[in-house]
Amino acid sequence: MIRIIIADDHALVRAGLKRILAQVPDFEVVGEAANGSEVLDCVRDKFFDVLLLDLSMPGISGADLIARVRANREIPILVVSMHSEPYLAARVLRAGASGYITKDCDPEILIGAIRKVAANGNYITPELAEKLVFDKSSPQRALHTRLSDRESEVLFLLVNGKSVNEIAMQLSISNKTVSTHKVRLMEKLNLSNMAELMRYTMDNSSNV
Repeated sequence: MIRIIIADDHALVRAGLKRILAQVPDFEVVGEAANGSEVLDCVRDKFFDVLLLDLSMPGISGADLIARVRANREIPILVVSMHSEPYLAARVLRAGASGYITKDCDPEILIGAIRKVAANGNYITPELAEKLVFDKSSPQRALHTRLSDRESEVLFLLVNGKSVNEIAMQLSISNKTVSTHKVRLMEKLNLSNMAELMRYTMDNSSNV
């Protein structure tokens, strides 16, 4: 039996994953988490074999959360993310994740990936693996690889029309913290205003 924890801040996503996994006889979902603190509680209090982890959750998230989980327990972590950017996959794999798949993958890929990491293997979708190996980044495109996980989250939300207040509510952080992340990411990308940020994102739409 492979015991699984599902960590995602969207209840509908957790419910959908549970429905898929319930169809597999030797899979058992033994817990859920909606934020980074709940993930760490599960790591301390529950016995399980695989952690399915969303990349962007309130509080501690991304590579920081993966590092904290690994510091507490050597458990396979399969990241299930809406982001398909190769540099994000590379970052979380370096942080200690065992695999990385996207939320638009087929259920068969999810099931196969869980089995692979549960057996102490590694898994990344073929499309992402190809990009990691063959995609040659230009100097401009490499700029966004300097962003932290939280800065990348703020960037994604900004270009999708979210205000500073809305981002603060979604990520459960203060407005001031969001504004600080915004200033830092703009500096790292050598940009001075939102128009330039939108243009940068459109120019690098397949990588940001």
